[in-house]
Amino acid sequence: MIIGYICKYTPIKLLESMGIECVRIEPAYIDNGIAEAHMHPNVCTYVKGVLTEVFKGGYDGIILVNCCDSVMRLYDVMKNAEKDKMIYMLDLPRKSGDQSVAMYASEIRKLIQTFTDFYGKKFNAHDFIRYISTEQENAGQFNMPKGNEGIRLAIMGARCNSSLIDLLKKAGADEVLNYTCTGDLLNYMPLPDFSAREQDIIEWYAGSLIRSIPCMRMADIDRRRDMLKDIMANVNGIVYHTIKFCEFYSYEYSYIKDNYRFPILKIETDFTQGSEGQLITRIGAFVESLKGSNNKAERPSHGTRKTIVAGIDSGSLSTDVVILDEDCNILSYSIVPTGASIVDSANKAFSQSLKRAGIAPQDVSFIVSTGYGRINIPFANKQVTEITCHGKGAYFLNSNIRTIIDIGGQDSKVIRLDEDGNVVDFVMNDRCSAGTGRFLEVMAKALEIPLEKMGEEAEKATEDINITSICTVFAESEVISLIAQNKKRADIIKGLHNSVASKTIGLLDRLGRKGAYMMTGGVAKNRGVVDAIEQRIGNKVHIPAEPQMVGALGAAILALQEIKVKQVK
Repeated sequence: MIIGYICKYTPIKLLESMGIECVRIEPAYIDNGIAEAHMHPNVCTYVKGVLTEVFKGGYDGIILVNCCDSVMRLYDVMKNAEKDKMIYMLDLPRKSGDQSVAMYASEIRKLIQTFTDFYGKKFNAHDFIRYISTEQENAGQFNMPKGNEGIRLAIMGARCNSSLIDLLKKAGADEVLNYTCTGDLLNYMPLPDFSAREQDIIEWYAGSLIRSIPCMRMADIDRRRDMLKDIMANVNGIVYHTIKFCEFYSYEYSYIKDNYRFPILKIETDFTQGSEGQLITRIGAFVESLKGSNNKAERPSHGTRKTIVAGIDSGSLSTDVVILDEDCNILSYSIVPTGASIVDSANKAFSQSLKRAGIAPQDVSFIVSTGYGRINIPFANKQVTEITCHGKGAYFLNSNIRTIIDIGGQDSKVIRLDEDGNVVDFVMNDRCSAGTGRFLEVMAKALEIPLEKMGEEAEKATEDINITSICTVFAESEVISLIAQNKKRADIIKGLHNSVASKTIGLLDRLGRKGAYMMTGGVAKNRGVVDAIEQRIGNKVHIPAEPQMVGALGAAILALQEIKVKQVK
């Protein structure tokens, strides 16, 4: 018998002592057909994922806890759809006093009776005590782990699956401590005597559950805040996880951000496939900032052989390569469309750069790759996120830069540098392509104008048009509607540029405005977008000669620094 559960307050140890296998439901994805047929679009995406997982089968029964409105809607749906299974809802108190413990103990007794009636399972209090004693001997109590070498991250916030823990490690964390609902944060109170009454044993267990580290739906969260100082003393940074449409946890993130000067990164997941690339970029950049680095491009000491390095930026629309010598001189660069194969485009761009520099592949001592495709370039020696690389490249070009606005093919970023050029903070857009190069590319096709001509065409505008839709698909429909109204193409393009600028300023204001500014990425070649951004911030934005190459340049500078480190060792 397999019983699925989702909440840490579920009395699973008691059920396991009755011979029942309890499995925490970890949804990997959402089946939109199932979700849309049974639930409102604004219901928490985690709950939709749980529904998908349950409908796949494999569970004999489900135990839920009324921790939020979305879970209660989940209960309603499953109770109606899974009539042959036991679907049970526990009523969890929001406080942790004696009356709350007594109330939850009563709930647990009702659950035991349901299992007895439904499955014929009997509860034996002394078997339960023996089971808990064995568990404690094998696992020990929860204690705050002490710091070791390497980057240690704490993940807090909404519940996270093991796949997210694996992603944090893939992005560069050496160790991850889980302080979400799925982490092992339960400290049992002293075990009752074997001679204790069954009622007292159940109340003891209810108290241990209720008085564990509280989740954000509980009334008294002081123990969570007390735990913060211990966490910060033992980790390098906090990754704060939220789930789309979850109501509870953003408040705690704001509290930590406003009251502690401690590295923290907020991420949001929605249990849809395809978000891993951006998450790895954000988490990887966060880890790189924790490791610390000197952004100044120092020239490595060398012997008679000239040191040559390369940086490769594998983006969604283009793949860029920069080749540097040991004195940070750019020997060559190339830009090719990424197309359908990351490896093929990287090989093509690298070959073009080698040919232009007049060197062979074996002359390149070290290669750093960056961008969304960085981990799939087989001949790169090291992978670094584009956030770090853009910081390196921008600071190398202009050491006065404090804010980088990078608008690439599929995302937008705002990056903050300190006076030494180190990345100190950054924000990225969501997975939506609005306000990116892809957005403008789609609109260029609708308007039948080459993408590179849009900036020039916008200078002819005579009427202000507002593009109100932020979604690329809806904005395209709005553009088609404007064309049908016989609006001038130049006026529409200017409206599109203002839309991109507004989206970008929204990102910038989340980080805070601080000059001097530099804009990177292919969209920086569009003078209309640049003008619209400059008007809104009231400041000049520096545009490099080749704004698409800044990431690859930063990667090459990092390659030079790697050579220096190896020579020192």
